[in-house]
Amino acid sequence: MEYMILIYGDESAFGSTKEAQLKAMYAEYGTYTQELMKAGVMRAGSELKPASTATTVRLRGGKVLTTDGPFAETKEQLGGFYLIDAADLNEAIQVAARIPSARFGSIEVRPIHPM
Repeated sequence: MEYMILIYGDESAFGSTKEAQLKAMYAEYGTYTQELMKAGVMRAGSELKPASTATTVRLRGGKVLTTDGPFAETKEQLGGFYLIDAADLNEAIQVAARIPSARFGSIEVRPIHPM
């Protein structure tokens, strides 16, 4: 079964992180991603640009309305994702728990609804 793993963190804290810490975290993510690929469970994944680059789209009264930025102000912003294939939710949670930023952010695991 496929699961979307959504990675949330505080962008303002990320911006004040020292360069050496950022390099170390990116190295951890590189290792983690390679492990997922080697295990054959990774389907897709990417870091996202900051929430300030988002555009929210709504359809109201037949008209497309867009708003710059995220839909709501939140403490944590969506920063990236992995799409994985796991046997069940427990396995997906184990995969998500190894994400480096799980130590200071939050990770959402959501099953994909098959079409």
